[in-house]
Amino acid sequence: MSSFRFLHAADLHLDSPLRGIERYEGAPVEAIRNATRRAFENLVATAIAESVAFVILAGDVFDGDWRDFNTGLFFARQLRALGDAGIRVYLLAGNHDAAAHMTRQIEWPANVTVFATKAPQSVVDEATGAVLHGQGFPTRAVEHDLAAGYPVAHRGALNIGVLHTALEGRDGHERYAPCTTAGLRAKGYDYWALGHVHAREVVAEAPWIVFPGNLQGRHIRETGSKGATLVTVEDGIVASVEHVALDVLRWTVITVDVADAKSRDAALDQARHALARARDVAEGRTLVARVVLAGRSDVDAALRSDREAALAALRDEANALGEVWIESLRLATSSNLGGTGKDLIDALALDDTALRANVLASVQDDELRLLGAVQDEHEDRDGLLRTLLDEARELAVRRLLDAAASPGRGTSR
Repeated sequence: MSSFRFLHAADLHLDSPLRGIERYEGAPVEAIRNATRRAFENLVATAIAESVAFVILAGDVFDGDWRDFNTGLFFARQLRALGDAGIRVYLLAGNHDAAAHMTRQIEWPANVTVFATKAPQSVVDEATGAVLHGQGFPTRAVEHDLAAGYPVAHRGALNIGVLHTALEGRDGHERYAPCTTAGLRAKGYDYWALGHVHAREVVAEAPWIVFPGNLQGRHIRETGSKGATLVTVEDGIVASVEHVALDVLRWTVITVDVADAKSRDAALDQARHALARARDVAEGRTLVARVVLAGRSDVDAALRSDREAALAALRDEANALGEVWIESLRLATSSNLGGTGKDLIDALALDDTALRANVLASVQDDELRLLGAVQDEHEDRDGLLRTLLDEARELAVRRLLDAAASPGRGTSR
C-alpha cells in the first residue's frame, strides 16, 4: 500500500457568529463576521498544498438552519476546489447538520461522499485502498451508540471510522451517540476520525482516536489554536498525526498576578506585557483576550473603584500592540486587609453553598449583564456569581474594618 496523507476536520459551524466582542466599538468586525469561512478556506488551501488524498469532515459542517442560501453555495464552491485538485471529501451529518433542512438542496460535487444516516456505510477510497466507515445523524439528538453497528475492520486495508460523538461524555457538549473507547478499539480500525467535541484531544494512539477540535474558536470558552489533524500513512500504517492551525482569530484567557503592583497603572502595565507575550505566540492571528487580574494586592480598591476606566486603559494598551482585542477584564484580586480582615473573610467563607445556590436560582442573566458579568450565553453563570459573591464579601469586610476604626461614624443620634 502506497504512502499518503489525509486531513481530518470537524465542527466547521460555517457562518456561526463569533460571540463576546462584536458589540464593542472598534471590534474587528470583518474578522468576526467571516472567521469560520476563512478558516475553511485555510483548510482547503492546506489540503491542496499538502497534496492530501482526501479530507474527512466528521459532522457539524453547518450551524443549523442557514440565514440564506449563500452558506451552502460557499461550501459547495470550496468542495469543488478540492475536486479540481483531485481530492475526495468524505463527510457525515452531525447534530447541527441534522437540523439544517436546507442542506438537502445542495448539489454535491462528484468528489464528495456523504455517509448514510439510516445505517453505517463502508466506502473504499479508490486511490488509496483505505476503507472508511461512517453514519451521519438522522435527527438532531442521537442518544444511542451508533458505533456499535459499525462493521469490523476489512482485512488488508487501512480502516478509518468516522463518527460524531461525545464518547463517554465531554464537558460542554451534549452526550450524543455515546460510546466507549474500548468499544471503538474492538472494531479493529486503524484511525477513528471523531467530531462534536470542540477541544482537540488525542483520546488514544493504539488505535488512533482523535477529536481534531473545531476549525475556528467562536467565543471565550474555545481558546487556543484551532484547526484540523493531518494524518500520514506509510505502508498501511498511521505513521504520524499532526495538528495544523487553521483559525484566523484566536481566543485566550490571560491571568496576571498583580500582587506586587504598587499602583493601578503598574498592574495594567503588567497586563500589557502579558498581552504582548500572548500576541507573539498567536502566529500572526487577531488575538481576543480576556484579562484576569489576580492576587492579594494593594491596588484592589483602585481597580474596583472604576472598573470601566481600567478596562478602557487596557483596551488602549491592546490597540497600541496591534491585532489584539480585549473581550473583558475580570478582577480576581483581593485586598491586603491584614490579619483581622483575612480572618473575617475566611469566617464568612466557611459554608456559603446554600447562599450560592439561592443566588444562582434567583438572579437573572439580564441582571448579571447590568453588572458587566455576562458576555454571552456561553458563560459559566455559577463561576460568575461566585466571583460577585466574593466581591460582596470583601466589601462587607472592608466596611466592618472601617466601622471598627471609626466607631462613631454612621451611628444614629
